[in-house]
Amino acid sequence: MENKTGIKWLADVEEHDYPAAASYLNLIYDDATTARLVSQLRATGLSQFKAKDIFRASQLSLLGVSNSHVEKDRKKIKNQTPLSPLLLCRDTANGKVVIADGYHRLCAIYSVDEDALIHCKIA
Repeated sequence: MENKTGIKWLADVEEHDYPAAASYLNLIYDDATTARLVSQLRATGLSQFKAKDIFRASQLSLLGVSNSHVEKDRKKIKNQTPLSPLLLCRDTANGKVVIADGYHRLCAIYSVDEDALIHCKIA
């Protein structure tokens, strides 16, 4: 899967991204909430949102290209290596989106094209 900016995407989330998301979510939520969110992420289909909109909704700062993880993902984009979709969770209590997995990928994509459509799963 590829969008108009040439960013390629895997057809589904890589399996190792779910435990990574759970690890992060456990910092914010209790075990039961984390398990429920990861289960919902596994079950939901892919969506697309613009990079700039995900940043606005997440209320996070953009990591610079000097970050080694962002640079690694920028190289993947340049080499047309497909990226794993992001895992997002709606935090309605705080009015924001939590990036459970894929923050560095999002930063890399944003540095290439802030209007790029990001493939993701959202719970």
